[in-house]
Amino acid sequence: MNEIRNIVSDIKSGNIKPIYFLMGEEPYYIDKISDYIEAHVLADSEKVFNQQVMYGRDATIEDIVAAAKRYPMMAERQVLIIKEAQDLSRNIEKLVSYAENPQPTTVLVLNYKYKKLDKRKKLHKVIAKTGFIFESKKLYENQVSDWIRKVLSEKNYKIEPKASLMLVEFLGTDLSKISNELGKLMLVLPVGTIISDTHIEENIGISKDFNNFELRKAVGEKQIVKANRIIKYFGENPKNNPLIMTISLLNGYFTQLLLFHGLKDKSKSAVARNLGVNPYFVDEYFVAARNYPMRKVAQVIAFLRDADVKSKGVGANQSNEDILKELLFKILH
Repeated sequence: MNEIRNIVSDIKSGNIKPIYFLMGEEPYYIDKISDYIEAHVLADSEKVFNQQVMYGRDATIEDIVAAAKRYPMMAERQVLIIKEAQDLSRNIEKLVSYAENPQPTTVLVLNYKYKKLDKRKKLHKVIAKTGFIFESKKLYENQVSDWIRKVLSEKNYKIEPKASLMLVEFLGTDLSKISNELGKLMLVLPVGTIISDTHIEENIGISKDFNNFELRKAVGEKQIVKANRIIKYFGENPKNNPLIMTISLLNGYFTQLLLFHGLKDKSKSAVARNLGVNPYFVDEYFVAARNYPMRKVAQVIAFLRDADVKSKGVGANQSNEDILKELLFKILH
């Protein structure tokens, strides 16, 4: 996010590069930078003749170079944005000759999503000298909650840890999806709100009581009745609660628990750091560790692997609900 702020600051100050090559696995930041350039580099009156959007699937490198070499009309510069530029990946190195001597009055923006340039090849080296290369890296799951907190903080909102975890669990690490849902929340909630699990349930539709986070907690605390209520709800709502996701999250939880048992330093700060969890949730691991000694944790991980194989239709003819019921019985007893 700091790098994006620097890009925006440079553009505001007039330090505009002739080429912006935006690449990487996370499309959210690529779109953010591209959209900012599209909205702010030219005045509205200049955009009609001097701003053009092309798509990689419909254009060739030759088309792009020809458009980039055109002079602006009644403006200091023109902006040429290439969306879905990754569709040009087979021929992208043909851009070298233009990148070596880019048109100074053109701002060429290439949105190269889900891929990146080979640093060993000439194009990367040339653009690094004459333009700007931005790599948008995918966040790990344990980094997304912090990202949510920072995004909301910039808008003068806060969020409770459980509410943040619910969003990550339901939406995964797709920052665009999460950003859209945060936008909806900020439309209906007043500035300064501390967003809770109730807000998430009421405005996004994620149940605050029947989700994988609550199942994980119930399993850790050996709350058998509560765990069975949750899996019954999952069985009735399979589309929103896929078995593979539940198994994956439980496997991650018990893998963390195995790591917890192996820690020499079990201070809260050390546990949070080594397990990659919010300090708010650390107490739950102390409870779960008492309920699941290391030997039992190893057994549970084996149960989870077996359930994962069955969920993929190997060696079993059971419904997803029955697989989950059997799994929970083995874990909790």
